[in-house]
Amino acid sequence: MAHLTQESIDREIRPQFSRVLGSHVGSAYFANHSLGRPLDVSFANIARGANAWAELLDEAWSDETWLGEAMKFRSLIAQLLSVSDPTSIVPKSSAGQGLRAVLNSFMVDKVIHVVATRGEFDSADFILKAYAEAGRVDIRWVEPGRQEGPVWVYDASDVLAAIDDTTDLVAVSAVMFGTGQILGDLELIVDKAHRHGALVLVDTYHALGVFPFSMPAVGADFCVGGCYKYLRGGPGACFLAIAPHILAAGRKTLDTGWFAKKDTFSYLRPDSAERGEGGDAWLESTPPVLVPYQATPGLEFTLGVGVQQIRNYMSEVLADLRETFLRADLPIFVPQNAVIWGSFALVPHVSATELSRRLKEFKVVTDARRDFVRFGPDLLTTHDEIEQAASALRKLL
Repeated sequence: MAHLTQESIDREIRPQFSRVLGSHVGSAYFANHSLGRPLDVSFANIARGANAWAELLDEAWSDETWLGEAMKFRSLIAQLLSVSDPTSIVPKSSAGQGLRAVLNSFMVDKVIHVVATRGEFDSADFILKAYAEAGRVDIRWVEPGRQEGPVWVYDASDVLAAIDDTTDLVAVSAVMFGTGQILGDLELIVDKAHRHGALVLVDTYHALGVFPFSMPAVGADFCVGGCYKYLRGGPGACFLAIAPHILAAGRKTLDTGWFAKKDTFSYLRPDSAERGEGGDAWLESTPPVLVPYQATPGLEFTLGVGVQQIRNYMSEVLADLRETFLRADLPIFVPQNAVIWGSFALVPHVSATELSRRLKEFKVVTDARRDFVRFGPDLLTTHDEIEQAASALRKLL
């Protein structure tokens, strides 16, 4: 669509969110980096999928209904990742499920040597530690190498230094979930990992829908992510993306089920586990059929507006938020270069969780991670809501 302005958003975009906006009149919602606000059409789409159950019963398993919506979901994720083959997108219920599928593609009797940062999301962190406790994984943790104001920052050079000939898998985030820092030079990380015979998994959860991201350009072997946040698709709408060379090599995972069979609905029982083609070989058992219906409207909206357009406009909104807080003498973190930060802002506080809780008393919704309250505006956020948040913070601090 055309260049985004407050006027065009009021005219063309806000009417598409009348249900959620009408349910929260007077609230300033700054947790879009956590749970994105849904479109009105999302609920009609969910009903469409549910109606197929009532009206078609078993025949809902068709390319026109449940299977078709699942493929639509895969195709839309592929577009966001600039991936040509939608079947290389494997629907998952969580990004962590995608990580487990990758870990379970290594030989069972092999200890997997993993390089990962301390900034990975709790789920990835927990899964890696669980595998380590079981003797399946040996982890080389990369610590943040420098400080910018109150924020500890990760440099690609520190990840590069941790990769050697023993490395099997590098697991890093495109954007750090706790701070919003964009980890630059992913291409260099992938290149060094490949030169040492290692694979790379990139967590794109805080990247997709925030700025244009190309899986082929980065060269990652795997990407994981989901629609819970910026893509407005709710919980459970996640994915594992697999690069063509990985699929061509016939790599397999133990995370499988009958939807990964060569001919799913033939119910044949050959002696071997004959798998489907490409990413279909990484599918699991019966999928949650309504999840694609809840997720596709948000994906279509994001692609329709344009990710770069969203990035440009949200950069202006975040700049407005930081400037407003600074004028109010509030302790907001202002990056030296906003271009290398994602789509939320940080207010440092020793009791960040308590401060976030108290902000709700003023109808200002945020969340907290460690020593920071996170403020994540979106396209629907107005300057009045930014002023409302600043006023509430002034009273509390």
